[in-house]
Amino acid sequence: MRSAKDFFQPLALGAPAPQREIPLRPSRMIHFFDPSNPKMVDKVPQIATKCDVLLGNLEDAIEFDKKEAAREGLVNIANNTDFGACQLWTRINSLDSPWMLDDITRIVLEAGEKFDVIMVPKVEGAWDIHYMDRLLAQLEAKAGLSKPLQIHAILETALGVANVEEICSASPRMQGLSLGPADLAASRRMKTTRVGGGHPGYVVRTDPVEGEPDSARISAQQDLWHYTMARMVDACAANGIYAYYGPFGDIKDELACEDQFRNAFLMGCVGAWSLHPAQIAIAKKVFSPPAEEVLWAKKVLDAMGDGSGTAMIDGKMQDDATVKQCKVMIDLATLLAESDPELKAAYEF
Repeated sequence: MRSAKDFFQPLALGAPAPQREIPLRPSRMIHFFDPSNPKMVDKVPQIATKCDVLLGNLEDAIEFDKKEAAREGLVNIANNTDFGACQLWTRINSLDSPWMLDDITRIVLEAGEKFDVIMVPKVEGAWDIHYMDRLLAQLEAKAGLSKPLQIHAILETALGVANVEEICSASPRMQGLSLGPADLAASRRMKTTRVGGGHPGYVVRTDPVEGEPDSARISAQQDLWHYTMARMVDACAANGIYAYYGPFGDIKDELACEDQFRNAFLMGCVGAWSLHPAQIAIAKKVFSPPAEEVLWAKKVLDAMGDGSGTAMIDGKMQDDATVKQCKVMIDLATLLAESDPELKAAYEF
């Protein structure tokens, strides 16, 4: 077993030292684009001004005969685009694919300083992260990078869910996890063809009125992903990294998308994927704390002083636990307000 003292040592001579903490940066939306699509590429500079994260996709949704073009396009975009405050991520091809090694080699050696995070699909255990950890260190040393690249894993197999805690703690590079509902559904043999969201057949129903078997009964659609989301959020929080909801495939159903994103936000996720420009605004709205919640949190902190004891505010009892809850809200609001004048005004900072 490796000594805990060595956990934060570089895994290759000349590689940058691992970060001891993953900083929280605005990442309300991870907006995907196809680097092999000229129309999408042309819009990258404009979209970068609206996004927290832009992700050049090399994996699913990229046709086999366009894999190399996507890789070439991404390297070119990285080196010739000013992203401003927007982070640049990429999703490489899966570790068992014939394109993955060239993906990571070209990206790190030719544009490594421009990237913040490498998203790795279909991670199934700590062994996948250990492989990426060592490989990235070797490439960083060869490229002479000054900062370590972070790893973001997609939780999209049953084995990955079973090993989620070990995945989160596998490396100091771990930045976070995203839920990948489509591949996860297939891996679990779930009977749904939807990409995220709910399903009208997944419901609970009230009992019939006694003696009236044909009486009206209320039913409510349930969340197929609640268990996995909760487990993912706990594993991320326990290891100081961040949880994200993945894709919502029904682009036209903006209301259901907003509902799904809000569920994730309330449970502890910091952001979600956006597959279409319309979803950027939804994610920005949902993953920014509501102004009324922030103002209430400020009121509680003002009344509680050092956070000890109790206080009754508007008929609601407050103590050290509610102070901690309010600090979570205030910390996020403060971070987002630093770069958003509208939020700063709404939060009255």
